[in-house]
Amino acid sequence: MSIWIFFKIIGSLALLIYGMKVMSEALQKMAGSQLRHILGTMTRNRFTGVLTGMFVTSAVQSSSATTVMTVSFVNAGLLTLAQAISVIMGANIGTTLTAWIMSLGFSFNFMDAVFPAFIVGILLIYTRRHRYVGDFLFGIAFMFFSLALLSQTGNELDLGHNRQLISFFSSFDTGSYITIVVFLLIGTVLTCILQSSAALMAITMMLCSSGVLPIYLGIALVMGENIGTTATANLAALGANTQARRAALAHLVFNVFGVLWVLCVFYPFVNTVCSIVGYDPATETLDPARLAVVLAAFHTAFNVCNTSILIWFIPQIEKTVCWLIKPKTKDSEDEFRLRYIGGDTIMKTPELSVLEAQKEIQLFAERTQRMFGFVRELLGTKNDTAFNKLFSRIEKYEGISDNMEIEIAKYLDRVSDAHLSDETKAKIRAMLREISEIESIGDSCYNIARTLNRKMRGKEDFTEKQYEHLHQMFELTDDSLTQMNLMLSGRRDKLDVNRSFNIENEINNYRNQLRSQNINDVSANEYTYAIGTMYMDIVSECEKLGDYVINVVEARMGTKQRDA
Repeated sequence: MSIWIFFKIIGSLALLIYGMKVMSEALQKMAGSQLRHILGTMTRNRFTGVLTGMFVTSAVQSSSATTVMTVSFVNAGLLTLAQAISVIMGANIGTTLTAWIMSLGFSFNFMDAVFPAFIVGILLIYTRRHRYVGDFLFGIAFMFFSLALLSQTGNELDLGHNRQLISFFSSFDTGSYITIVVFLLIGTVLTCILQSSAALMAITMMLCSSGVLPIYLGIALVMGENIGTTATANLAALGANTQARRAALAHLVFNVFGVLWVLCVFYPFVNTVCSIVGYDPATETLDPARLAVVLAAFHTAFNVCNTSILIWFIPQIEKTVCWLIKPKTKDSEDEFRLRYIGGDTIMKTPELSVLEAQKEIQLFAERTQRMFGFVRELLGTKNDTAFNKLFSRIEKYEGISDNMEIEIAKYLDRVSDAHLSDETKAKIRAMLREISEIESIGDSCYNIARTLNRKMRGKEDFTEKQYEHLHQMFELTDDSLTQMNLMLSGRRDKLDVNRSFNIENEINNYRNQLRSQNINDVSANEYTYAIGTMYMDIVSECEKLGDYVINVVEARMGTKQRDA
C-alpha cells in the first residue's frame, strides 16, 4: 500500500510539472511574438523593466521563458545587462502567481471542474483556430487535477495523525536559526534535484496543510526553492556566452541577497506575513486553506520586498557580475563559432528559440557581406603575397559559411521537433530558406575570388574600363547585401522591399548592358576572348548573387520564391 501511495505522489508531481509545461507553452504560442515586442520596447528604465518582467512572466507562467527572452535581447544589443537585471527582478515577482494558483488548488476542490475542462479542451484542440486555448485548458486542468490528487493522497496517508512523521518534524526546534538554515539548504538541494520549484512548492503545501510540517520550516523550504531555481539556471548557462552567464548570476545574487536579509529578520517577517493573511503560527489550529495561502503570500512578499530594495542597486549588481564573470577571449572574426545559439537551455522554450536563430542568421548574413568586402579588395590587389593572403582568407570564410548553414539548420531542426504554432513553423521554414540562400551568396563570393585568382595566374589583365565596370557592379552588389542585412534586422511589418527590388533591377540591367558591350569590345579586339570570358563570369556571378539576396528578402517577408 505504501509503495502504491509513493507512486501516486510521484505521478501527481509528474502530472503537475507536465501541466505547467503545457500551460506555459500554450501561452507562449498565443502571445510569444507580441511579448517579445513588449520586452524589447518597454524596458527604458529600471521600473518599467521590472513591470515588463512581471507582466511577461505572469502572462506565460514561466520565469525561465522570460529569462531566455531577456538574454536573447542582451545578446542582440537591444537590452543592456542593467535592463536585463530589472526584467529578471520583475520575473521573480511574476512567477509568484504560480504559487497563488497552487494555493487555490489546495484551498478548493476543483476535481468537479477538471473533467469538463478536459472535454472543452479536447474540443478546442480539434478546432484549428482555438487549439492553443485548448492546450492551455488541458495544462491548467492537469495542474489542478494533480494538486487534488496530492491533497487526496495526503488525506489517505492521514499525515496529521502519523506520529512518526510528526515526531520527526517536531524534533526540530522551529525557534532556532540553525534549523531554518538546514531546511533552507534542503529546499535548495531538492529544487536542484527535481528541476522544478513548483513541484517542491506543491509538496511543501501538502505537508503544511496536513499539519505535519510547521509553517516556519515550510517557509524555509520556500526560501531554498528561490535559490535552487537560480542554481539550476546557472548550471544551464555554463556553456552559454558571457552575457547569458552574467544574467543567470545576477538572478542568483538577487535571490541569495534576499534570503540573507530575510534570515536576519526571519521571525518578525514571517509573523507579519501570517498576520496579514490572518493566521497565527503560535496556535495549534490547523487551517489547510490558510496555510497554503501563507506560503503563497510569503513567496510574493519575499520577492516584492527584495525587488523594492535591490532595484536601487542594479548598477552595483551589474558591476559585481561583470567583475565575477570575465569575458572570454574574443574569437577572431575568421574563426567559426555560433554566438547566439547552442546548448540545451534555449530549447526549453522552443517558441522563443526562433529569436535566437534569427539573430544567428543576421550574424551569418553580416559575415557573408564581410566576405564580399574581401572580394572587392581582392579585385584591386596586385601584389602576389597580399593577393594570396586575401584569397586564403576568402577560402576560410567559404568554410565558415558552409559550417554555419549546417549548424543553424541542425538547431532549427531540433526546435521544429517541439510542438509549435503554425506561425512559428512558417518562420522556421522561411529561416531554412534564408540560410540556404545566404550560403549560396558565400559560394558566389568564392566563385568570383576563384575567377580573379585564375586571372592573377594568367598573363593577361583587365583593361581600365573593365576594372571601372567591375567596381561599379561590385558597388551595386554590396548595396543589395547592405539592404538585405537591414531587412533581416528589422521588424517584418515595418520593412519595405522596394529598395531591394530596385537594386536587383539595376544589377540585371547593368549586367545586360555589360554583356552587349563585351561582345562589341571583343569583336573590336580591345581585349581577348579569354579575358572577356573571365570578366563576364564575374559580372554574371554578381547578378546571381543579387538573385540570392532577393530570395533571402522574400523569405524574410514570407513571399513565394522566384526563379533565379
